[in-house]
Amino acid sequence: MTSSNGPRTGRPSTRAPHGMVSTPHYLASAEGLNMLRRGGSAVDAAIAANAVLCVAYPHMAGLGGDGFWLVAEPGTGAVHGLDASGPAAAAATLDYYRSRSKDGEIPARGPLSVLTVPGAIDGWRAAHERYGRLAWGELFEGAIVYAEKGVPVTRSLRDWLVQDVPILTQYPATAAIFLPNGRAPAEGDRLVQAALAATLKELAANGARASFYEGDIAARICTALQSQDSPLRAEDFAGYSAEWVEPIKGTYRGYDIYELPPSTQGFVVLQILNMLEGYDVAAWGDGTADYYHHMAEAVKIAFADREEWLTDPEFVNIPIKELIDKAYAGKRRGLIDPKQAQDISTVPAGIPFKNPHERRAPDGDTCYFCTADTDGMVVSIIQSIYHDFGSAVIAGDTGVLMQNRGAFFSLDPQHPNHLQPGKRTFHTLIPAMMMRDGKPHLAFGSMGGEGQPQTQAAIVTRLVDFGYDVQQAIEAPRWLMGRTWGTKSRNMSLEGRISDEVVRELKQRGQPVQMVTDWNDNMGHAHAIRIDRQQGFYEGGADPRGDGAALGY
Repeated sequence: MTSSNGPRTGRPSTRAPHGMVSTPHYLASAEGLNMLRRGGSAVDAAIAANAVLCVAYPHMAGLGGDGFWLVAEPGTGAVHGLDASGPAAAAATLDYYRSRSKDGEIPARGPLSVLTVPGAIDGWRAAHERYGRLAWGELFEGAIVYAEKGVPVTRSLRDWLVQDVPILTQYPATAAIFLPNGRAPAEGDRLVQAALAATLKELAANGARASFYEGDIAARICTALQSQDSPLRAEDFAGYSAEWVEPIKGTYRGYDIYELPPSTQGFVVLQILNMLEGYDVAAWGDGTADYYHHMAEAVKIAFADREEWLTDPEFVNIPIKELIDKAYAGKRRGLIDPKQAQDISTVPAGIPFKNPHERRAPDGDTCYFCTADTDGMVVSIIQSIYHDFGSAVIAGDTGVLMQNRGAFFSLDPQHPNHLQPGKRTFHTLIPAMMMRDGKPHLAFGSMGGEGQPQTQAAIVTRLVDFGYDVQQAIEAPRWLMGRTWGTKSRNMSLEGRISDEVVRELKQRGQPVQMVTDWNDNMGHAHAIRIDRQQGFYEGGADPRGDGAALGY
C-alpha cells in the first residue's frame, strides 16, 4: 500500500520476484545481480558488489576499511550480525600518539591516522564460509576487470575529488592514481587502478587469510606503513578475525527493528524510534514543521547518550539494555518541547558516564547496500574507509587506500573511547533490518556518519506512518542534525525542497537551520529492499543523491 501524496521524481521502485540488489553505484548493483543470476546467494551478491564499490567508489569504500553485516536467514527468521571492524594495533598506545600529536589529537589524515586493522575483507570471508554458494574467486571477477581496465568517474566521485585535491596532493602515490596530470578527472573519464587489480587477483586466488591477513599483502602494506610511522604491523593483521555478534532489537508499531550492538551507533536508531512511538507521527504529516522539529529533537537526545558512552563494549560496560528500553525513552521524551528547540551541545546524557569528558561528534562517509536472493535470504551491509578517501594513504605498491577510522580515538584516558591497543573505536556504521511476524520485511540504511540514524528514522516513519513505497521514502526531502562536511557547528541542515514556510517555522522554534541544495550529497545515499509477501516481489529503492540503482530479476 503506497501513498499517492508521496514524492515522485520519475524513478520508480524496482520490483522483481527472484532477487534484488541496491547499491550506490550502478556497476556494483549490476555485478551483484550477475551473481544472483548465476545461482549465488545474497551474501555472494553482497561481496561481489562490495568489491566493485572498492574500485568504483574509492572515496567511500575500500579494501583498507571496515564492514558490518546483518543477515536474515530464509525460513528460520534468525537475524545474524557480523562485526568486521578491526582493532587498534598493539603498538598504538597513548604514549605512542602523545609523543607524535601536535594538538592533543590523533592526526585525521596521513600515516599516523592508519592505526586499526582493516576488517572488511575478513568479514567477506566469514560471511562466505557460512552462506556463500559460488566459488570465492568468482566473486571478484567484475572488480578485477574494472580495476584493470578502468571505471567511469561518476558525479559523486568527481565532486569529492575536486573537493579533496588539497588533501590528495599531499600524498604522491595517491595523487598519481586519483589526480592524473595533477588534476581531478572529469565525470565520465576512465579511472584505472592497476596495483589494486593485482591485489584483487591475489585475494581472489589465495583467499582472505592466506593473502590479505597472513600473507604477502599484509607484509607489503605494513612494511610501507611502518616506514611512515604508522603503528600497524603484520602481526596485527594475522591476529584479527571478524566476529559474528548478536544484534540488538527494538520495535516500532508492530515491526521488529534489528541493529548492531556497540561499537556501532545502532542503539541510537532504537532510541529515536522509541521516542517517536509515543507521538502520533502520521497526524503531523510528512514534511511539516512538527515532523522535522520532533525528529531533530529526538536525534539530539539520542546523540547525547551516544557521545557519552559509545566505544568497544569489551573495554567499557555500556548500559545498552537500559538505553534501548521503552520506559527510558519515555523519560527522555520529556525533554522535547514541541515549540522550542534544544541546543544540541547542552542536552544531558540520560545515564552519565563515570568520568566527565568532552563529547565528540564523528565525521565519516560510507557505502550502504543490500541484497536479497531467490531463497529469501536478505543482507543489509555497510562498508567504509571513514573519511572521504580515508587516510589518503596508499599502502606501498598494493593500491589499497587505508582507512583512518582509528583517528577518532581520544587521547584523554578519562574518555570511554580513549585509545588502547586491541580496542575498536566508536563506529557510525549501521546496517538495519526490519522484520514482521518473524520474517524479513525491509533491509535499509544510508551512508554518512551523523546522518545514518536520522535517515533510518526517516525511512521507517515514511514507510510505516505515511505509507510511502521505498523509492518515495528514500527521495522525500531530508534533514541532517549535526555537522556536514566543511562546518564546525552542528546545524540543522535542510534540503532546498523543504518549503519556505516550514523553514520559517523551524527557525522560530529555535532550530539552527542551514539550507543546502535540493538533492544534497551530505544527506547520504540511502538504499532499501522491502519484501512484498502479498504480491511475491522484492521492492528495491536507490537514492538519486548517489550514482546507484536497484536492480532485480
